[in-house]
Amino acid sequence: MQYLHSYLSSAKKILEIYKGEIPFNLFIKNYFSSEKKFGSRDRKLITSLCFNYFRIANSFAKNEIEKGLITGIYLFTNIPNEVINNYNKEWNDTINLPIVQKVALAGISTNNLFPYNHELSSEIDSDKFNCSMLQQPDLFIRIRPGKDCLVKQKLKDSNIKYKEVSDNCLALTNGTKLNDILDINKDAVIQDLNSQNAGNLFRFIQLPAKPKIWDCCAASGGKSIMASDYFPDNLLTTSDIRTSIIQNLKARLNEAGVKHYNTFVADLTNLNELSAHIGGQKFDLIICDAPCSGSGTWSRTPEQLLYFNELEISKYNKIQKKIVQNTLIHLKQGGYLLYITCSVFKKENEEITSFILENSNLRLMNQQLLPGYNDKADSMYAALFASH
Repeated sequence: MQYLHSYLSSAKKILEIYKGEIPFNLFIKNYFSSEKKFGSRDRKLITSLCFNYFRIANSFAKNEIEKGLITGIYLFTNIPNEVINNYNKEWNDTINLPIVQKVALAGISTNNLFPYNHELSSEIDSDKFNCSMLQQPDLFIRIRPGKDCLVKQKLKDSNIKYKEVSDNCLALTNGTKLNDILDINKDAVIQDLNSQNAGNLFRFIQLPAKPKIWDCCAASGGKSIMASDYFPDNLLTTSDIRTSIIQNLKARLNEAGVKHYNTFVADLTNLNELSAHIGGQKFDLIICDAPCSGSGTWSRTPEQLLYFNELEISKYNKIQKKIVQNTLIHLKQGGYLLYITCSVFKKENEEITSFILENSNLRLMNQQLLPGYNDKADSMYAALFASH
C-alpha cells in the first residue's frame, strides 16, 4: 500500500479525462500505451481503482472524484492503509466487514448505486440487483458436446479452479486466461451463464431436418454456435449491423467447426436494406438477441452505468420493435422466434413481448427473466414464440 497515494492521484487524473465515449478497458489500454512510466502492477492497481469508482460513482457529485476513489478503496479492500486512516480512521477499524455493511457505514444508499429502479422489469429484486453492481461477475464457459472430460482435464492439468454450474457450464474467476489452455470455440465457448440459459430454450423447439436458422443480431456468435450444437444439420444465416463483428464472427464459427453458414451486414430497421440481402427467404427459427441498453451487464462494465442516458431506453424500445416487425416477415408458418436482451428494463423486455403478441399471430411459449445477482452472472431476458 506504500504507493497508494500515487495510484490515487493517477486514477483521479484518468477519470477527469475519461468521458465515457468508448469502453473504459479500451481507453485505459490506450492511455497506458502513451504513458510508458507505469509498470504492469501499476497499471493493474490503477485500473482497479477506476473500476471500483465507477461502481459507486452515482453516489457522488461530479467534482467528488477523489472522495469516490477513497470510498472505493475502503469498500473494495480489506487491508488498513494510510489513505483511509487520513480520511476516516474509523473506516480502517471496520475495513474487514462485509461490503454491504461498509456501504452503509460510508453513507451510501444502495438505491443510488443503480438510479433506474423505476424502469426495472417487475421480477427483478431491486435490492439484490443494486448490490450486484458492487461485484464483478464470474467468467463462464459452455462446454461443447463430447468435450466434457477433455475440458475439465485440461483445466485440472493447469491448476485452474472452476465450479460446475451444470453439466456443460463452468464458472471461473473473472480474468482467468484460457487461450493457452483450451481450444476456445472448438472445446468450449466463453459465454455468460444467462446467455446459455436463454439459449437453452432451444429445448422447447421442434425443427424439421436441415432447419433454416437466422441469428439476426449475431454479435459475437455465441448463440449461433449454441444453435448449431442443438441442431447440427441446420442451414445457418447470421447478420449484424457492424462489418467488424461479422468478420470476427466468421473466424469464430470456423474455429467452432461450423461449416455451412451465410453472413451479411445490414441495418435491420431498414426493410429495403434487409430485403436486398435476404430476399424472400423464410426461416424455421429466428434468434433475435436485440440491440439494447446492456443494463444487465453493467456490473461487468460499470462505466456504462455512470454514463448512461435514461432517454436511451425509449430509443432502444423503438429499435427493437422495428427489428422484430421486419424480421418476422421472414418467419415460416410453424416457425419460432427467440427474442433476447441483456437488459433489465421492462420497456425492452415485457413491453416488447406484449408488442409482439399484439402485432403478430405468434403465441408465447415461454418467457424468462434471468437475474444474474444470485450467480455472479449477467442478467438477461428471453421469450420464445411459436407461429400458428
